[in-house]
Amino acid sequence: MADLSSSIQKGDWKKEKHTPVIEAPEGVKAGELFDVTVSIGKEIAHPNTTEHHISWLSLYFLPEGGKFTHQVGHFELSAHGESTKGPNVGPVHTHHRVGIQVKISTPGTLQALAFCNIHGLWESKKEIGLI
Repeated sequence: MADLSSSIQKGDWKKEKHTPVIEAPEGVKAGELFDVTVSIGKEIAHPNTTEHHISWLSLYFLPEGGKFTHQVGHFELSAHGESTKGPNVGPVHTHHRVGIQVKISTPGTLQALAFCNIHGLWESKKEIGLI
């Protein structure tokens, strides 16, 4: 039986519309807040329809030399145009982009996971150093 990690897909976000894009500084001061944005489809648009959408995004931090990740946030994207009148005619759509402020005390790696309702789990990473 395959484990969960074997179903997590990776790709270059400039060529693959499902890969999360993590935007954050490469270096930050320990203990100071900095902005992190996670989005899908920055270079190639991802659909946001009732039939094909990003359901959620999660952000994690793995301290340098650490064994375990720490969940920074989990963001449900719940509105994709569904309505009692039918698919894609609803009054609200969420967009697959979230922002959060974070502070760290050690360098490490931000890791993002995104779930497409058709194409499954996608992952990306970004190293964050201390200055």
